[in-house]
Amino acid sequence: MTTDILDADRIVPPEAPWAAIRRRLSGRYPVDPFGLDPQLADLLTPAFAAAVRVRVSGGQHVPATGPAVIVSNRGFGLVEPAALGVAVRRASGRRLRVVGAPDLPVLGTITRRLGGISSSSPDVTSALRAGHLVGIPLAPTWLRTGAGDAPLAVARALTVAPIIPAAVRGVGLLGGIIGSWEVTFGPMVTLPDPYAANDPLAAARFTDAMRRAVGALLDLPAAAPEPTTAT
Repeated sequence: MTTDILDADRIVPPEAPWAAIRRRLSGRYPVDPFGLDPQLADLLTPAFAAAVRVRVSGGQHVPATGPAVIVSNRGFGLVEPAALGVAVRRASGRRLRVVGAPDLPVLGTITRRLGGISSSSPDVTSALRAGHLVGIPLAPTWLRTGAGDAPLAVARALTVAPIIPAAVRGVGLLGGIIGSWEVTFGPMVTLPDPYAANDPLAAARFTDAMRRAVGALLDLPAAAPEPTTAT
């Protein structure tokens, strides 16, 4: 296994199966500084996309390059990060670093291999400064339908990059676990006045602005999916 620094956000065509197997048996597969195994993630992404049906709207708001925070309304469970990751992939052709990797020996390692990072300010700040897309859920609300607050542990880190709101809604039985999901991205969240990165006051103002932006997306009627070409 190598820890090469590489462009690990862009989805690339998978290798031929035998070539991928030989590479993994020889230990010559890349793992980035955050623990992501891009080959493994690309291998499993089609399976996630087939199992988790996702409709995407507002995909033009997801930046094609550079760092950004994707703030969603739902506290991440098992299916929600897959739905948001599939939506980001379709909109931009990029991977999503999902905040919330557990600090457990086996589960934490597996989650990081697929793109998870810890819910700590240093990890979030480092991922954004490295140019990644970072997915952060607002605090869960009743029945996970509303928009809560950003986690305090990472709120200040969110001021160092553009913030894109996302509404994640289940449109099937059991809130999307059986059925499909709809992910709507909105325009960048901004503040009317200048602010300094990592400013606690700016973080508090952004938290309120993010909650309102995500809430506004949740109030929109369901939209038809827009055509996308990225895979």
